[in-house]
Amino acid sequence: MSTTESAPPATTDHLDGRPTEELVNQAASSRGFGTPHRPARGHGYEQRGLAYLPVSQLFEGRFGRMFRLPPYVPDATRIKAVADLMIEGDADAGSASDNPDIPAGYTYLGQFIDHDLTFDPVSSLTRQNDPDALTNFRSPRFDLDCVYGRGPNDDPFLYDKRVGREDMLLVGEHDNEEDLPRNGQDTALIGDPRNDENTFVSQLQLTMLKFHNRVVELVRADPTMRTGSESTFETAQRIVRWHYQWVVVHDFLRRTVGQTMLDSVLDETGPRPVVTLEHYAPRSAAPYMPVEFSVAAYRFGHSQIRGGYALNTLVRNPLFTPDPVSQNPLGHFGGFRILPPAWTIEWKRFFEVDGAGDGALQHTRLIDTKLARPLAAMPPEIGGDRPSLVDRNLTRGARLALPSGQDVAAAMGETPLSDTELKLPGGGPAPLWYYVLREARVKAAGRHLGPVGGRIVAEVFLGLLSRDPSSYLRKAPTWRPFLPAKVAGTFTMPDLITLSGHGLEVTSGV
Repeated sequence: MSTTESAPPATTDHLDGRPTEELVNQAASSRGFGTPHRPARGHGYEQRGLAYLPVSQLFEGRFGRMFRLPPYVPDATRIKAVADLMIEGDADAGSASDNPDIPAGYTYLGQFIDHDLTFDPVSSLTRQNDPDALTNFRSPRFDLDCVYGRGPNDDPFLYDKRVGREDMLLVGEHDNEEDLPRNGQDTALIGDPRNDENTFVSQLQLTMLKFHNRVVELVRADPTMRTGSESTFETAQRIVRWHYQWVVVHDFLRRTVGQTMLDSVLDETGPRPVVTLEHYAPRSAAPYMPVEFSVAAYRFGHSQIRGGYALNTLVRNPLFTPDPVSQNPLGHFGGFRILPPAWTIEWKRFFEVDGAGDGALQHTRLIDTKLARPLAAMPPEIGGDRPSLVDRNLTRGARLALPSGQDVAAAMGETPLSDTELKLPGGGPAPLWYYVLREARVKAAGRHLGPVGGRIVAEVFLGLLSRDPSSYLRKAPTWRPFLPAKVAGTFTMPDLITLSGHGLEVTSGV
């Protein structure tokens, strides 16, 4: 596989000569940002070192920057003014805001993928971050660490020890339905606690556990699947990872950025795929997580969230309510708890899968600057002391000194959106996250990301995959999926769900 990359942009001094760190520190002290706070988990969770990126003395590390541009640090008043524009009203909540190209399940597949990329096995929620922790991290990879943890030897609590179940992941069961494995206090025993944040991502986690277990059965039945001295577990893990990576690129990423953008970054017309990167160009061999991606462009998924869902034949709820889960446990889809009885998902309502039931397929919302109202008042288990996800995202972008959307567009050779197109009060610079969302609406009718957001996401995804020595794209670039699928030689999320066997039956109250 060949990779075309441009040299990293040169460091740019700010107009007044001050470095980014000084500008951010002054903004933080004068505008009430204060010391970055790390709520317990969920949407409030920040990866170790991320909050301290602006004061790090290092160019790269766990996190880095794609662009060396002057920061745009809006004050609290401006953040509130933008946030007030971003919650959907009655006119925005109808079916006209649905995206016919992307079923609703891809919102939570995107969340699952994010947790896989940002797996952090050594974070502490009780100590301050160390700026130097930016250089002490495991490379972000599409390797399902959130499923496998550190493997059966180091994380044996994730694995099934029963006779005949060796090499399989542990699946819980209660109330005549399957759930994530849990301890005596109902805490999920999984590789990443964030994958119990809501019912949908926890059901995806469970689907992945069962997918692995099904592949173990296939490997046992056909030992020729093994390569070299691989064990049954290692073979199943490799097959699961590579099929998952195929889904990430050819199903999720294609829908997210559009076929044209995907083709411009990943050329598969020749005998071997070629990845072309124009902006994501790590200076060292180890990849880093760009803050323009993690804090702005990849948060497009928040705009895809629906205010409520039909989980199955019996259960229909808002995504969240402001109250703690304990006060209204059956009233919303907040997680970090045992799966209530009769709450097994019917995936036919979320993906184009041939499952049972007659419920209509639900779709994501269009990618735009209007977010579902429950995201403005999340429960304390998710939102901590900042219940508005909109406020949280905008504030985090300011704390991390992200450049404006217009400056990033210009640096990428794109004509920036006009003030009229951006629709910000008073015009002026746009927070990068807001810009990416608005660009998707203006340039792609909200059906996928636009040229700025789409290229950032596509280059980071393909850049990470092409640098992973164990990925299919690096280790076996001509590999193709071979597990059972609707279309032979490819593999989609519906194919994965079908093979796992989870969520394909009608959920009943019996």
